[in-house]
Amino acid sequence: MTEQIRIPKLGVSVTEATITEWLVADGDQVEAGAVLYVIATDKVENEIESPATGRIRLLAEEDTTHPVGTVIAEITTG
Repeated sequence: MTEQIRIPKLGVSVTEATITEWLVADGDQVEAGAVLYVIATDKVENEIESPATGRIRLLAEEDTTHPVGTVIAEITTG
């Protein structure tokens, strides 16, 4: 099974966010609840946690800006 990691909606007026840092590498085994990456909007910076345990595949690079809802990684579980 694959869990998609998307840019989250952090506020009513937020339409996009920038990935400022990945805290995991492509292919790493990650645990649910572990911080995966840091994103920044014009107002705040947030650490985003993994929703699942499994192997991560990064689809977006650091210092790139994406609309809310964009798939930026996938976690293969099971």
